[in-house]
Amino acid sequence: MFVELHMIQNFAPANLNRDDTNNPKDCEFGGVRRARISSQCIKRAIRTSPVFAQTTRVEIGTRTKWLIRLLRERLVEAGKSQEEANAVLPAFVAKYASKLDKGSERTAVLLYLSEAEISALVQALLDNWETLSDEKTVDQLVKTLVKAHKGQTSAPDIALFGRMLAEKPELSLEAACQVAHAVSTHAVTMEMDFFTAVDDLQTEEEAGAGMMGFTGFDSACFYRYARIDWNQLVQNLNGDADLARRTVEGFLRAAVAAVPSGKQTSFAANNPPSVVLAVVRQDGMGWSLANAFERPVRPRRDAGLVAPSVEALDTYWGRLCQVYGTSTLTRTVALALDPDLALEALKEAQVENLEAWVSGVTAALPA
Repeated sequence: MFVELHMIQNFAPANLNRDDTNNPKDCEFGGVRRARISSQCIKRAIRTSPVFAQTTRVEIGTRTKWLIRLLRERLVEAGKSQEEANAVLPAFVAKYASKLDKGSERTAVLLYLSEAEISALVQALLDNWETLSDEKTVDQLVKTLVKAHKGQTSAPDIALFGRMLAEKPELSLEAACQVAHAVSTHAVTMEMDFFTAVDDLQTEEEAGAGMMGFTGFDSACFYRYARIDWNQLVQNLNGDADLARRTVEGFLRAAVAAVPSGKQTSFAANNPPSVVLAVVRQDGMGWSLANAFERPVRPRRDAGLVAPSVEALDTYWGRLCQVYGTSTLTRTVALALDPDLALEALKEAQVENLEAWVSGVTAALPA
């Protein structure tokens, strides 16, 4: 079973996701330049959205290179001294997860750990505190912990997005969710904003701005796509189907609510999606609708870009159903923000509000 999410979301001028030149990310698709928001950016916005943890009722995982610092703080809270913790943690962390950067407490790679896993590490260290100076004891402790955490997690975001540890493949976790880069449905040209700032204490005789510079921005209507493997999600959560259901619901709600934070203090592009479509299917073949926009959408008079983008998505969906059939589709639920966004192929799938849309998807998941 798979849950697929499709969204049309139009943003006012913004720089939501920057490249190494501080300009909005872009790409070529269909022979023209498109605005782009990376999947990593989207995933972080979703997992850190308050509604995700509120819905799953589980604290999200921690991504960090500072595992030693984190464990030391917990051990000090438990009554151990910093000196004692410093004596055991570098060797333990290097054996459990990753070697350390030269001359640093930081691990060589980012680690992705659930709160339950962190607590288990701290408790195991405390339980074996008197014998941690013995290398064989540490090796056996690491072996036991790795076995306990192999192939599962208690953190919904880790279960969705997975983790990869080359040095400890036993702790790697296959992601249950695929997230595509969001791309604009139309061609985009980046624009530049020349800005100045006034020095409040500058006198009238002192001419010129206190600061000046340039920043890139664009405005685009994006198509977003994600796909959740239900069976993989349940497996990652150690068979907890109830938590998996809350995770899917949390993902749906957060995907709608979450907006990347890049330069939002300068642009405040807090624009909700115009159309959200969710599909529950019993088949391994996914349907990304990105090719609905392989021919870039063009604005129509008095229609902008959202309406023709929605029309292209709806038409392409209808064609896919006609050619490939609908026998694998268990549930299709669509929600349009504006009444003038006419859906023809998806007309029977439309609901009136977000709650009906979410419940329509979760009701199709196994009990």
